[in-house]
Amino acid sequence: MLVKTSAIVLHSFKFGESSLIIDMFTESDGRMSFIAHVGSRKVSKIKKQFFQPMSILEIECDTRRAHGLQHIKDVRWLYIYSSVSFDPKKISISLFISEFLYYALRNEQSNIKLFEYIMNGMKWLDQCDKAYSNFHLVFLMRLSKFLGFYPNLENYRANCCFDLRNGCFSEFAPLHSDFLNPDESEKIRLIIRMDYETMHLYTMSRIDRNRCIEVILNYYRIHIPDFPDIKSLDILTEVFS
Repeated sequence: MLVKTSAIVLHSFKFGESSLIIDMFTESDGRMSFIAHVGSRKVSKIKKQFFQPMSILEIECDTRRAHGLQHIKDVRWLYIYSSVSFDPKKISISLFISEFLYYALRNEQSNIKLFEYIMNGMKWLDQCDKAYSNFHLVFLMRLSKFLGFYPNLENYRANCCFDLRNGCFSEFAPLHSDFLNPDESEKIRLIIRMDYETMHLYTMSRIDRNRCIEVILNYYRIHIPDFPDIKSLDILTEVFS
């Protein structure tokens, strides 16, 4: 069946002489894997340039659920980045987020609100010209809301602990070891309260920012089985040193 849908590229790699295997998060069907024959000539409809990490596309594909790989028939840009594809800092954020989503959305089905959240977040980053160093922290923390384990702020009190397993604040340290001390719990509370428009108001050192992303990634590992280390994290932390 031919389907036209919006899609966000998570990962691609060369297959054979002239094909790509592409993993995308689609608006219509969630996470899907595709195969596409890519041409190098100007007249070719499908070029490898379309499939850079976090590209926002509209694709036409032949979907056959019995097959592991779906076939792309046509593709066009749905949104063309003006800065994400050229700015070194934004490139590092984009690579990190694409690798993160590649693992976080492994089994994600159709979720239009989640798709729009990811797409609108990348558009915001593209159009922002300053004060976006905390973007990836806010993006990952708010993403957990769509995946079902967004932290609960209701029981927050000064000098309390954050229970990573249960996603809540507690006056007393839990019996397990997956919790944050009061100082780090306060930093996590601040990230939960941030959004893209207000995050520039929160001054954060390189050490604090790197520790926060480490904590957030650990939080995801606790809630998503077999969540691996993110290789592009080293580049991201270096760029925002």
